[in-house]
Amino acid sequence: MQDKDAANSMPGGGNLSMVNELSLDEARVFVNSPLERQEKSKTRYRILVVEDDSSLAHLEANFLAAYGYTVAIAGTGELAVTALNNFIPDLVVLDLELPGLLSGWDVLQVLRQRTRIPVLLTTSLTPDMRKYLRTHGESRLTLDHLAKPYPMQALLKRIKRMLVPQ
Repeated sequence: MQDKDAANSMPGGGNLSMVNELSLDEARVFVNSPLERQEKSKTRYRILVVEDDSSLAHLEANFLAAYGYTVAIAGTGELAVTALNNFIPDLVVLDLELPGLLSGWDVLQVLRQRTRIPVLLTTSLTPDMRKYLRTHGESRLTLDHLAKPYPMQALLKRIKRMLVPQ
């Protein structure tokens, strides 16, 4: 069955897409432009949602876009790492339980080798976040956890808190 949002998806099998008022061509330019040429569009925060559940990813992305965020979706860890080479988000919503070679923890490690972008981890598992925060020099502004399932308002509240200008 083909994804109903295929018309809005990026090259790579429909696993990376932009969700907001951008046209497909504008989205390709935005994600594939050199990093130094990417500008924040009208102070909109950019969020990368890394989630293998397509319906949840699109629900989150459409919800966040309705609140003025520019959102890109990656369906696998490998696609997330590739996207991070071409797209600098202000925050990453990262599912820890990803299929494929790279888990959410692997993506987090790659991210931390490159930057301190805030990351909101989502999972149905219960990781010991306090221990991880202590042992990896993280704070709740750079790394937080939201247990699945969660209401969209809880997601929005965490994202707003993590994107507070510092």
